[in-house]
Amino acid sequence: MAMATTRAEDLIVCYSPKMVTAKGIWKGDNPLDYSIPLVILQMTIVVATTRIMVFVLKPLRQPRVVSEILGGVILGPSVLGRVQGFASTIFPSRSVMVLETMANVGLVYFLFLVGVEMDLTVLRKTGKRALAVAIGGMILPFVVGICFTIVLHERKPKSLNTATYILLLGVTLSVTAFPVLARILFELKLINSEIGKLAMSSALLNVMCAWILLAFAIATADNDAKSFASLWVLLASVGFVVVCIVFVRPAITWMVGTTSEGEPLSEFTICVILTGAMISGFITDAIGTHSVFGAFVFGLVIPNGALGVVLLEKLDDFVSGLLLPLFFAISGLKTNFASIDSGRTWGVLAFITFLSCAGKIAGTMLVTMFLRMPYNDGFILGVLMNAKGLVELIVLNIGKDRKVLDDESFSVMVIVAVVMTAIISPIVATMYKPTRSSVSYERRTLQRALHDGELRLLVCIHTHRNVPSIINLLEASNPTTKSPLCIYVLHLVELTGHASGMLIVHNARKSKHVPTAKNRTQAQSDNIINAFESFEQHSSFVSIHPLTAISPYNSIHEDICSVAEDKRVALVIIPFHKQQTLGGGMEGTNPAFGSVNQNLLAKAPCSVGILVDRGVSGSARVAANEVSRQVCVLFFGGPDDREALAYGWRMCENPGIALTVLRFVPGANATLSTMLPTDDPDNPNVLTVEATSSWENGLDDEYINDFRSKNDDDESIVYTEKVVNSSEETVAAIRKLDNYHDLLIVGRGHGVMSPLTTGLADWSECPELGAIGDILAESDFSSTVSVLVIQQYIGSSQHELTGSPHSTSQSDDELIHRRTWSPKKTDYI
Repeated sequence: MAMATTRAEDLIVCYSPKMVTAKGIWKGDNPLDYSIPLVILQMTIVVATTRIMVFVLKPLRQPRVVSEILGGVILGPSVLGRVQGFASTIFPSRSVMVLETMANVGLVYFLFLVGVEMDLTVLRKTGKRALAVAIGGMILPFVVGICFTIVLHERKPKSLNTATYILLLGVTLSVTAFPVLARILFELKLINSEIGKLAMSSALLNVMCAWILLAFAIATADNDAKSFASLWVLLASVGFVVVCIVFVRPAITWMVGTTSEGEPLSEFTICVILTGAMISGFITDAIGTHSVFGAFVFGLVIPNGALGVVLLEKLDDFVSGLLLPLFFAISGLKTNFASIDSGRTWGVLAFITFLSCAGKIAGTMLVTMFLRMPYNDGFILGVLMNAKGLVELIVLNIGKDRKVLDDESFSVMVIVAVVMTAIISPIVATMYKPTRSSVSYERRTLQRALHDGELRLLVCIHTHRNVPSIINLLEASNPTTKSPLCIYVLHLVELTGHASGMLIVHNARKSKHVPTAKNRTQAQSDNIINAFESFEQHSSFVSIHPLTAISPYNSIHEDICSVAEDKRVALVIIPFHKQQTLGGGMEGTNPAFGSVNQNLLAKAPCSVGILVDRGVSGSARVAANEVSRQVCVLFFGGPDDREALAYGWRMCENPGIALTVLRFVPGANATLSTMLPTDDPDNPNVLTVEATSSWENGLDDEYINDFRSKNDDDESIVYTEKVVNSSEETVAAIRKLDNYHDLLIVGRGHGVMSPLTTGLADWSECPELGAIGDILAESDFSSTVSVLVIQQYIGSSQHELTGSPHSTSQSDDELIHRRTWSPKKTDYI
């Protein structure tokens, strides 16, 4: 038998080193008396409990750290530990050492991965605002921690080190948890907002300061004031950091450099790195700091690039999904509400929580006032900076293990950390309203875009297969000196893990480094970016700005909308969710792509175009002045068709584009007016307007006449009208279109009813394309003609949809009541 003890007043635990595996229940052995079966059961219970808490708290938008800590509290002496026999059977004292050892191994590797993911070059780019917010958000909470150290410390044994006690509580109250904050911002869809970016930059600086203070606190935890051990700990820690920077980093860089380009890293290299993390933890633990400090520093010196991506792929899910919850559970098991044995302490607890949050908010607001930010943004930023998580629990566990914190102080601070983190999401979700006004963002459609101004487009890419057709479409969009193209290329990547959703803005000249993307995603993003950079270099009046959005597909449309709003684009172009097969038919790719398109159509802050790719004059890219394409606009009437004509109008000014405008006109036997808006308020996909059909017809005629009058002498433009009386005749006319055209542009026609399309929507397989677009996208329509289906941004009123690419600031009344131009030449079919 072996005996573990620390002090005379502590509990003495006896265990047998040979009781590792059981011989089996058939021989009378109880598996729970042996280490391995007991640890397996404990891990299963811990993971299951934390997952249940995650599910229960998900509607409240609580970060996972809150669920994991509460799961440990439930399993600990505060809840289930009070049940007779539960603690002694499932979590006996003899098993805690094994479970805590596994939890700390997971913690070492998790902090190693955190260091790998961090890019210290970002610290130089955070700016003065982030630095000011980080410092302002730390000072007041630290002062609060010092004040309450006196209150909580006055009744504690003299053996507790006061200086270290102050440092630990101050760090706990003042630090901001970077990973937890990232997750909260992602859940609230603020990760790409201005306040979200400022919060993340400030939290990164905050965390670095916290690690420095933590190292100093651990070094001074020696209760012997006359000892020089603390000084040696500090000097040894600094020496360790220097050795890692001067010797370890170059050595790892050399190892990675021996791998040929394009080849995977060898298993030996990965093994050396993983072993190095453990050795670093051992060294810092031996010199008196903590094992997590060594692993974190070792992770920081890992060169950015393929090595970091491989390490994340191999370790992230196992460490974060299985081992890390054990650490949070251990913290919960150490939390005993019964140790808070007086009403006075509970009152102090509530007061600490309130003043800690208020101090963080007040310190942040003072800085934001100096920076002339809105008061509401300053308050929300202060609330966000209250996020607590792993670093705080590490600090508290170190304090408890070093006898700096007793059970009562530990429990108080765990509760404070959980409460401060739990209140963030509800407060921000309720109170935060972006202060940026969208009044200046007027040109949300192609119809309103100035002909002599910059045209901003956002193109979305799922895979490299979408690139050639998108580039060919952009080439046909006629970039000129007066109206250049500003193109934002957004690579859409599905977030499948637990990490935060993020938006990566690539340096256009150094796009080979995407540190947070997965390995395959990184290579795909590189290929996509390189293709668009090549297009930019070989084109005139085109600027490319590549980005990558990483989110679950059920919410990635919000990232697209956020970028479109932030960049003030006039049109978002996104690929259709079906692609052409070798036989010429259309087959589905990922069903989630279709949902993304539908969500985007419903939420987009500008016009949207869905591209059905059948080549757009093939996949080979040619110079812009050499393009020769036949484009046809099908015009039935309505805002979407006017937007489609606006895009065709811009294209036709390219000397290499021949444009045909085919307008479908109702005949004498048509039973309904051409444009009859539907007034179904319960259907969000139906345009609800008060305008009459004659008013819509007037807008259509106005725009068509304006287009013809300004292009009357252009021989490359053909305007044709087709008289039809029913939807059957419409379909027949569409199917007679031959393969002469390279691209068909049509409006989605959402929310309008016409005798020309009556009943077609009932048979639509893909409602996001509209009735006509769905017919054009069918496999039996054509194998060579691509289709662009456009939906015009509606906004709060249809009145903002009027205007042409050549109009400037004409009022809606001027546009509507302007004298209609009489057609000079019209071909009737």
